[in-house]
Amino acid sequence: MKWTLSQLQKYRSKELLIDELVEVDEIKNIDPTIRDASPMRVTGRVDIDSAKATFHMKLEGYLILPCSRTLVDVSYPINVETTETFLLKGLDYETDEEVHQVIGDVIDLMPVIHEILLLEVPMQVYCEDSSEEGAPQSGKDWEVIQEQDKKDKIDPRLAGLAHFFDQSDPSSDS
Repeated sequence: MKWTLSQLQKYRSKELLIDELVEVDEIKNIDPTIRDASPMRVTGRVDIDSAKATFHMKLEGYLILPCSRTLVDVSYPINVETTETFLLKGLDYETDEEVHQVIGDVIDLMPVIHEILLLEVPMQVYCEDSSEEGAPQSGKDWEVIQEQDKKDKIDPRLAGLAHFFDQSDPSSDS
């Protein structure tokens, strides 16, 4: 997704619409927790004036990430709306503004798209289907139980106390 400045200036009085499917496989090399990435659909528009080009974009697709519990693949949906501004000339700008400087004569959106996707990767992802988990569900002296399957068990050492108050006291005959 590259445009030269001269290509963008042609759309100065018109609206430039974006609707492309881009491959973002390079993101797997940047973040090793990303196992795979679907092609991302980039839609939106570009507003162009003499000093800047503003891209209003929406990214949609999926990232394949490892489940934090079981390490099985989890399809994590991406649906992000963003506005990115590129300064066309070397103008001064506020340091608190989020703008990109154009290097050379070309605006390349791929580094920006990679950055946006990396920011969307969550710290932890959990798979919803517990039947296909990759981790073992039991072992020696332990097993994974769901909360709804848990049964209240009485400690055998304290089992005798359960009947302590049920017995009538033989010394108190009233």
